[in-house]
Amino acid sequence: MATGQPRRQFLQTVGAASAGIMTAGYTATARGFAANETIHVGAIGTGGRCRQLLGTLGEIPGVKIVAVCDVWDTNLQKGRELADPNAATTKDYHELLAREDVDAVVIGSPDHWHVPMTVDACRAGKDVYVEKPLTHDLSEGPAVIAAQNGHKRIVQVGMQQRSMPHLIEANQIIRSGELGEIRKVHLTWNRNSPRGQKKNYDIDPQTVDWKRFLGNAPQQPFDEYRYKEWRWFWDFGGGIFTDLMVHYIDVAHWFLDLDHPQMATSIGDHFMAKDLWQTPDTVQTLLRYPKNQVQVYFEGTFVNARNAAMMEYMGTEATLYCDRGRYEIHPEHNRDIKYRELVLGSGSRGKDFYETPNGRLLHLTNWLECIRSRNTPNAPAEAGVSAASAAHLANLALRSGKVQHWAEA
Repeated sequence: MATGQPRRQFLQTVGAASAGIMTAGYTATARGFAANETIHVGAIGTGGRCRQLLGTLGEIPGVKIVAVCDVWDTNLQKGRELADPNAATTKDYHELLAREDVDAVVIGSPDHWHVPMTVDACRAGKDVYVEKPLTHDLSEGPAVIAAQNGHKRIVQVGMQQRSMPHLIEANQIIRSGELGEIRKVHLTWNRNSPRGQKKNYDIDPQTVDWKRFLGNAPQQPFDEYRYKEWRWFWDFGGGIFTDLMVHYIDVAHWFLDLDHPQMATSIGDHFMAKDLWQTPDTVQTLLRYPKNQVQVYFEGTFVNARNAAMMEYMGTEATLYCDRGRYEIHPEHNRDIKYRELVLGSGSRGKDFYETPNGRLLHLTNWLECIRSRNTPNAPAEAGVSAASAAHLANLALRSGKVQHWAEA
């Protein structure tokens, strides 16, 4: 452990938070949970991820889900089941934002809607929890930051690693200088999963407001596979770089005070999802941050789970390994540093999710606390724009087949 709270106290804090009983952050406001202080939340885009968030919000005191919005009848009904019995429902998110009984919104829409919805929510005076990646295109960054700051809103981007206590501790270790100079970072998100299989979802087109779903995307006929698997199509998502790499490149930016890469070179292939996905199922990218003298290498695939989802910060004195449930310090040869670790999550290294710490609970809790205190949350719009910029530059290199430089992006 780095200097700070003792290991036992640290583990007790994490365990309590992940069990859903971390109420100290709320009572620290000295205002309690009076009925008139309940935060009324609206949900926009109540697909699977948003419903996970709503389920977690239901465990936190002082929150009421008062309105839900989705373009598909099925998702709308499933979201409604997680909300207050009297919650309003709509397919038009503008109607939800116009409601005076909505204080804040959770946005779980496809990527191409994140910035328009966040900007509109800020203009409507609502605080926002928006899933990552915050942007769908490099050009969107300034507008969403301006909306957050200009309207004085609390915007939390769903990069929950920033609220995980063991990664906060790992950040302190890096900043202590113990690892030496960090010049190389290795990030992975590898899965062995048959995601690229054509499925029949039996969606009645009449139950989906397809035009509203498309938004600023090019007009195209309804396609239930694209609707359900939008992450793998350029009009709506950005593939592995925006869906998975963003989580860990954000941590690298946070740990090392990085903003955006100056250069990216990428490769990608369809080994599993050929003729089905537009985005590759296996990718690699090398990102250069010359001002910080750092190289970041990311690999992601759906055909092999070796290394799974992990980060390695390679310093001249030691390497820091992290995932969502642990960190480990591996000394370089003949260095006066001892191996040590902090393991919170049970199971194999590199798992996508651990019960402890419950990042979703911790990150939502931080957002709600900041709504009450008006303090800056752990992952504001600036962090979201920064992390997404690396993914977008990687995708530009991938799609062009050329090295991409920031000045050209």
